[in-house]
Amino acid sequence: MPQIPEKIHELTVGQLSARSGSAVSALHFYESKGLISSRRTTGNQRRYSRDTLRRVAFVRAAQRVGIPLATIREALARLPEERTPTREDWARLSEAWRSELDERIRQLNRLRDHLTDCIGCGCLSLDTCVLSNPDDVFGERLTGSRLMAERGSGAGRA
Repeated sequence: MPQIPEKIHELTVGQLSARSGSAVSALHFYESKGLISSRRTTGNQRRYSRDTLRRVAFVRAAQRVGIPLATIREALARLPEERTPTREDWARLSEAWRSELDERIRQLNRLRDHLTDCIGCGCLSLDTCVLSNPDDVFGERLTGSRLMAERGSGAGRA
């Protein structure tokens, strides 16, 4: 990994890419989504402050655990712009995501458990399968295309 001398306070997009392990296109995408920012030189080239390295690491870590980019952007917006996110920042922000992650884990466990059942039965019944028809409220009252026809005519609305 190329080292950047301490006296250099700004990085080119290529340097940021090499140091962060993110593709240049990903960095441009992060910037377009407001996750990181740069300034433009007189030659219209992007320059990133050194703290952007930590912000990119923050974004990538949050993405790895399934946090949506909009949520990541909101979290980063709560941090001072001119400061590198710290371990304490990560701990505080990730704590807020814990319940969302716990719910995803419950859903994945449920999916895993029912997937085994479906492999055994092979039916994938749209009437009863919890994978293709989870929490089906209308299915308890109506089935098939009749529901679509009744919805269009104003009948059968819940």
